[in-house]
Amino acid sequence: MSDLRKTLRTQLRQARRALDVPTRLAAADALAAQLLALPVVPAQGLVAGYWAGDGEIALHRWQTSLPPGLTYCLPMLAGEQLRFAPWRPGQALTTNRYGIPEPDIAIEDALPPQAMALVITPLVGFDARCRRLGMGGGWYDRSFAFRLGQPAPPYLVGAAFDCQQVDALPGADWDVPLDAVCTPTATHLAKPHP
Repeated sequence: MSDLRKTLRTQLRQARRALDVPTRLAAADALAAQLLALPVVPAQGLVAGYWAGDGEIALHRWQTSLPPGLTYCLPMLAGEQLRFAPWRPGQALTTNRYGIPEPDIAIEDALPPQAMALVITPLVGFDARCRRLGMGGGWYDRSFAFRLGQPAPPYLVGAAFDCQQVDALPGADWDVPLDAVCTPTATHLAKPHP
């Protein structure tokens, strides 16, 4: 299973990196519309995105289009899990050990995953059942493990280019399921929270 995941990661990362700038910009606009139309978008509260890198689809259009009652947060590395901090363009950033920008605040001031109402997750690949293939570090799976076998908020939604969809992904016991995956052209819904 890990060889298949490794091969898929390589192929899908190359596919998303190969997209040209006009395609990326149009995709970010279309993705924002899909995300804003989700049936699970809260009217108020905390929502989290990510800082796009390595060819990931950007969330800037979604972030700048959020309704006024929502506060945008970015993830921060905290030990072996993620925490989240509110962030707006222009606010201070620092880089974590992977070179990814994150809010420049003390980690003890960051919020736990359970405080988020909606989290948009990066991914390398996905299938129609909303199974997610990440980078392999397990950050999102460890951080949202409290949802395993007992779906609870926050809602987890993957964001991807259409070229990142595969027929089927192998699952693992530690994989935390997504509630949906949005691409520029479609929203794939998994079974809803009870």
